Amino acid sequence: MHHILHSGRSLLGNTYKTCFAGSSFARMMQAVCVDVPGGPENLVLRTVPKPQPKDGEVLIKVHATALNRADLLQRRGLYPPPPGESDIIGLEVAGTVDTLGPGVNRGWRPDDRVMALLCGGGYAEYVAVPQELLMPVPPNLSLCQAAAIPEAWLTAFQLLVFIAQVKEGEVVLAHAGASGVGTAAVQLVRLLGAVPVVTAGSPEKLRLAESLGAAAGINYKEESFAQGVHDFTGGKGANVILDCIGGCNWEQNVNSLATDGRWVLYGTMGGRAVDGDLLGKLLSKRGHLLSSLLRSRSLQYKADLVKAFSHRVLPYFSGQMASLRPVIDNTFNLEDIADAHRHMETNKNMGKIVINVIPQNQETQ
Repeated sequence: MHHILHSGRSLLGNTYKTCFAGSSFARMMQAVCVDVPGGPENLVLRTVPKPQPKDGEVLIKVHATALNRADLLQRRGLYPPPPGESDIIGLEVAGTVDTLGPGVNRGWRPDDRVMALLCGGGYAEYVAVPQELLMPVPPNLSLCQAAAIPEAWLTAFQLLVFIAQVKEGEVVLAHAGASGVGTAAVQLVRLLGAVPVVTAGSPEKLRLAESLGAAAGINYKEESFAQGVHDFTGGKGANVILDCIGGCNWEQNVNSLATDGRWVLYGTMGGRAVDGDLLGKLLSKRGHLLSSLLRSRSLQYKADLVKAFSHRVLPYFSGQMASLRPVIDNTFNLEDIADAHRHMETNKNMGKIVINVIPQNQETQ
């Protein structure tokens, strides 16, 4: 197990284009489609109608999007979009405001640099988004960097603040510490004044997490992470566990949990079935088993999440307070989306995989 001796620090503390029938929205756009669920080879780039923003929506010209594990599941037909949402894959984008739909009243203007959380539609040249889900891009970040923020950072913020309600000084164990959510979680735990501990499957991934502020890193392929947490905490255990693995780790998770701790499940990459005395062991710790998904949440919930994140976290990406950074593993162009999916499926990426919808050599923002 690797140790870093830093302690947690608490740092929180009028001319518009509008849409109308018969306008340029009859034009088409390029988007990635999946005609038949399956492997990366089933991702097809084709011309489809450009979306028209509805009441309260903003049409974004997409410069970059980013991959999420949910994208792989949707491609395989295992994670369909919520009813009424775009069936185009993609849960986050960064770009510029193209057009304001009727009723938009939050001060956005054409050409503003924005990033947004989506229910779908990110693998395309344009996407229509409810105005409540837009955030300004921090001034020192490129649109490519900004595309790595919305889904991963809002997920981590939701798990830590809305669900687990992490307190200063608590120990937080984050699995997949070099993933998009993991690298965001490590930095947010520090921002909240708590102590991040991570698991990962290679020395390189552990070094990345530690460079972002992890106080300890445990290679789950070489040692018991429950023993590592026990050693690091002097037997007290982790107050919070962020778990995207699920089934195969349940017993070590319970053994890692502090009395009255909160185990937050947000994925089942390691299986859904549990065989053993989970409830008895959890009860003996007076443990709280919590779970959360973000994509299926209501617009109001997501709007509240975006508002809280924008107020409490976004300022720390730029200016004198800058202490946070999105971590990008690799970038691909939109026409190479299949290769990007294959890269994620190797499970070797550290940080986010970003897709440039507008190639960087054509980037003007």
